[in-house]
This record gives sequence, structure tokens and C-alpha cells, in this order.
Amino acid sequence: MSISREKVLQALSTVEDPDLHRDLVSLGMIQDLKIEGNKISFKVVLTTPACPLKELIKANCEGALTKALGEDIDMDIFMTSNVTTTRNEGPLLPKVKNIIAVASGKGGVGKSTCASNLAVSLAKSGAKVGLIDADIFGPSVPTMFNVEGEQPAVKQENGKNIIIPIEQYGVKLMSIGFLTPAESAVVWRGPMASSALKQFIGDVEWGELDYMLIDLPPGTSDIHLTMVQSVPVTGAVIVTTPQKVALADATKALTMFKQPQINVPVLGVVENMAYFTPEELPDNKYYIFGREGGKKLAGKYDVPFLGEIPLVQGIRESGDSGYPAVMKDGVTAEAFGELAENVARQVAIRNAKMSKTEVVQVKT
Repeated sequence: MSISREKVLQALSTVEDPDLHRDLVSLGMIQDLKIEGNKISFKVVLTTPACPLKELIKANCEGALTKALGEDIDMDIFMTSNVTTTRNEGPLLPKVKNIIAVASGKGGVGKSTCASNLAVSLAKSGAKVGLIDADIFGPSVPTMFNVEGEQPAVKQENGKNIIIPIEQYGVKLMSIGFLTPAESAVVWRGPMASSALKQFIGDVEWGELDYMLIDLPPGTSDIHLTMVQSVPVTGAVIVTTPQKVALADATKALTMFKQPQINVPVLGVVENMAYFTPEELPDNKYYIFGREGGKKLAGKYDVPFLGEIPLVQGIRESGDSGYPAVMKDGVTAEAFGELAENVARQVAIRNAKMSKTEVVQVKT
């Protein structure tokens, strides 16, 4: 039996991307198809290296080809990825494919912990990742990445000072904490803080990135407006804890992004400190702050629920030691890994089904 290119593509056109609900051929995900006798080789180009369905898609391709062409074919399927984007190259962050805001309504819910572990987890999957610590008055990224006291290099380019970001654990980092003494308070008015964020966006050599995470300060402030007025934001991740007071503030953060004049897609809600799990009893869950508050918030506003992060001592220890919890084995690493997969999936779905985000024109 001769194997034609048409027969192979016809068989593969029966395999759907589970998230986008379209077949791999029409999505352009089948590339470099080669046929030599009974041997078939090709690439499946996924929308993110963090795709949790990689093995399922590969198995479905194998099944479809075996069903259409018989058992005696030899298959070599190479799973790779090319992160999607809706951005056009502009003057700011021209080579950054996706800009993701990580926000919360109130402080103390673990937003920076989630942002840091999300960044490291995406980098571990093979993505190119950057993280801007936009909490100008309470920067925590230097501590969480064990780069306290480090200062970024500066180079001259076309008569302008360009900052080289600090890199740690595969993530490019920028924070006001690199530029001011650790013990000194940053006593600035709002416009000065906004100016610092603009510098982090426009005066840093970020290079090519699949995901740029912006760890925002609590609340809804000048910093948030500066961000959406400066760059087109792919989507926002809302971090909350289960209790009522945190949910009330998280609701304000979520609805801010949904306002018509801002119109940034909400990629989903993550519930941090969802339950307490003692290290010595990893199968036990104690819902000390309430239960499923984040899931209910996501359901109320019809946005994805991205996952639950447990409250365990190891997360606090990892943040203090500057070695993110996702880099260790255990229930916490699994939870953050699942969060990264879900965020990457929602970015891919958003890019496939929604128009690009525009820079916001808000009169302030």
C-alpha cells in the first residue's frame, strides 16, 4: 500500500486540539511531513510548551494514522511548540508574545508567590519568561528569587541607557528592589511609581519572550492604569484566598479588567491558601479560610478557575530562602505546575478565539 501525503493529512484532520476544538491540520499544527515507504515523520507544533495534553494529542495522532493506514506503518512524531500571540511588534516589548498581569484586590493573598512560581514553572516547561515586579512600594521578587543585593548592568544604546535584567532560574527579572537599598522605603507619589513601571517596560532589554508576567501591587491604582495604557495586555490572572474579605477585593480587581474602557480578558482565578496541608500528613486537607471561594468567584463571572494552591509551610520557607516551591518535589510543586499549564492553555485559547487587546485610552 502506497502512502500519500493526502491520506496522511486526511487521517490527521480527524484529530482535534482538545482546547481549541479544531483539527490539527486546519490549525497548521502539522509541519515537516515526510513519507519514505511505510515510514511517516512529522512535527506537531503545540501552542505552548506547557501543554498538559501533549501525550494525549500524540496518542490520538498515532491512533488516527494506524486506523487509516494499517498497523505496519512506522511513525516518528516530534512534539514541539510555538507560543501563539495576537500582538504586532510595537515600540514597547516588541519581541514579547504575551503580557500577563497578575493581580489581587488586597495584599497578603500570596500574589507575588503565585507570580514567581508561575514564572519559574513556565520557564521549566521550556518557555522564555520575564517577570516585572510592579509592586514599587513592596517589592518581593529579589527575595523570592534569592537575588537580593544584585544590581542590573546598564549599557548605552543610541544614546539611551538600557538596563539588562537579572536572570535567575531561567526567568528574566526586573524590580525596584534591584535599584534601591533593601532597608530603604520608597516614598514616592503615584506618578513617580508609574514612571518606574514605564522604565521597566521600555528601558529594559527583555529580548524574545513567550510570556511576560507583571506582578501588580494590591488594589486598583495608578500602576494598573499605567500598565494598560502602555502595552496591550494579553490577559489577567486574579489571585485570591477563600475568605470573604479577600473575595470582595478580588472581585474589584476582576471587574476592573472587565470594564469596557479597559477590556482586558481575564484568563482566570487562582485560589491561594485554599486549604492547609501539614507536611507530615500530605493527604489531609483543612479548609481554615473557607472553601471554594475562588471557584465560586470564577463561576459568578464566567471566567476559568485555574486551580487551588495549598497552604503549606514549605511555600513560606521557599519564598524566604529564595528557592521557589515549584522547583522542589511535592504537592505544592504539582499545584503550581498545574497552574502554569492552565494559564498557558487559557492564553492559547484566548489568542485563538479573541481579537487582540488594544492599548487602553483612559482619561485620568
